[in-house]
Amino acid sequence: MSALVLATSVAVAAGGHGGSPVGEPGKATQATRTVEVDMTDNMRFTPAEISVQQGETVRFVVKNSGAVKHELVLGTPEALKEHYAMMVKMPGMEHADDNMVSVAPGKTGEVVWRFTKVGKVDFACLQPGHYDAGMKGLVKVAQKPGAPKTDGHGSHKH
Repeated sequence: MSALVLATSVAVAAGGHGGSPVGEPGKATQATRTVEVDMTDNMRFTPAEISVQQGETVRFVVKNSGAVKHELVLGTPEALKEHYAMMVKMPGMEHADDNMVSVAPGKTGEVVWRFTKVGKVDFACLQPGHYDAGMKGLVKVAQKPGAPKTDGHGSHKH
């Protein structure tokens, strides 16, 4: 089972060639700001939508205000769905990666993440039943003002 856990962890955070589509682990000393996220038993994140800039390192302080375990996992929609399916099959599975934090009721945890690409980064709670109940969120990564485009087209116009 540990090989399966490892394979899933890598799939959630990695995205193939060109670096991860969701970013990379950040260093707390380089975090430009802290975003507090609350998780509740009504299967919601507050806030459920967060805006950041490309290249920004964010420290997420994740509080579980509920009575059951919750988690925040950053990833692509595909990787999150795949990981969730595995969690449903193996509900006792424990996992800990740089792109996620599991938080016991009444406790707080944190994730420090650097957003390297413009676009969207999804996050979700992958505890069985929580994802299906809508416990999902979105980080919108905006291009830094004055930064060159990263879509492979440079600054030329079409």
